[in-house]
Amino acid sequence: MSRISGRLRLLGAVAVGITAVGTAGVAAPPASAATPVYGEDFSDGLGTFTASGSVRTGTYGARLSGSLSSDPSMVSASVDLTGYGDLTLSYTRAASGLDLGETFTVAYSVDGGPFTALESARTATGPVSFPLPDSVEGGDLRLRFSLDASGPLETLTVDDVLIEAADGGPTDPPTGSLPPVDDVTEPGPYAVTVDESAGPGDDGWLVYPTDAGRDGVDHPVFVWGPGAGSDPADYEDMLRQWASHGFVVYSEVSSSSGAYMVDALDWLEDLNASPGNPLYGDLDTSEVAFGGHSRGSLGTFDVADEPRLETTVHVAGGSFDGHGPDSLRNPALYIGGDEDFATANMERDYTNTGVPVWFNVLDGTDHILATRNGRHVITAWLRWHLADEEFRRAPDFLSPGCAFCGLGDVQYKNW
Repeated sequence: MSRISGRLRLLGAVAVGITAVGTAGVAAPPASAATPVYGEDFSDGLGTFTASGSVRTGTYGARLSGSLSSDPSMVSASVDLTGYGDLTLSYTRAASGLDLGETFTVAYSVDGGPFTALESARTATGPVSFPLPDSVEGGDLRLRFSLDASGPLETLTVDDVLIEAADGGPTDPPTGSLPPVDDVTEPGPYAVTVDESAGPGDDGWLVYPTDAGRDGVDHPVFVWGPGAGSDPADYEDMLRQWASHGFVVYSEVSSSSGAYMVDALDWLEDLNASPGNPLYGDLDTSEVAFGGHSRGSLGTFDVADEPRLETTVHVAGGSFDGHGPDSLRNPALYIGGDEDFATANMERDYTNTGVPVWFNVLDGTDHILATRNGRHVITAWLRWHLADEEFRRAPDFLSPGCAFCGLGDVQYKNW
């Protein structure tokens, strides 16, 4: 069974003062003969590539233009191929106007070594696919597209770059810091305990694995802010879901100031250092996320520059002035809904975001349903960023046809 099963679906929700009962079905991602490992379609600029010389992007992809002064090229960031086998690289290219003796070249490098050419030609148009040699498996791969041409009207256009692994995905996926799971849509391996009188003021909820510390595991921390007019009880099933996957989750009534989140983290650190406490010594306070729904998202923006954070989660809560992202220092997850009044603010925040960000506007989702409909996305995100499950990067999030791309309109940038 894959990490994202065919049971991925959207469910109804009940919020304080508002009842919104219903079910919106979402099809699982289309079946594929291979698992995407890395993808770039240049829809948000160069993405993971860096360029030298004349390179620009648009709806056509990335376009390299010839020059007398310097030959253009673009090189991808390293792609971790640990655990993947039987790899294939595909892309679409179109060379235009090249004279005799002028060429474009597509090459790869492994572990910082020299580049090896896969394709070098003067004329070529359309999609192409190349099997990568076994020697790249387990390494850090970089791709380079370059053009040797002298005139600005002599171009190479590249689009839809994709690396895929053979059926079944990684042959031996690397493990993270938590017990592995096959399916983030199911409860995780831990039974869950809920303390409804926890926190600095004894008015929050602490939701955690009952047998925390089993097998020497240190548990990452997630501080969650409910939306206005709601409290932790309205998110109980979601808090339990995240805790069942190994996260220690704290939640209390939120405010637009995130100071309560910082106070909660201080309290959790004290808890971790208190002999006799059930969580004594079992928290990984180097792996922390803040997140929230609606007003809880605003509070998260307010303290997103907290130095102990690894990531932030923002659900149906864009900032009112577009400056919320100014505080971000780490990768951020944005979840909105196609029927949510707050999505316009989130779209503005996305435009203004300068850190790595992944944004999904979920289909069939209003302001109330956004957290419940996005809870499995959040589970996978936390497992990636707090539990070091790096293998989720491309298949679950950063590739065309990613596991969660079928749930709505996905954008990402700055990776």
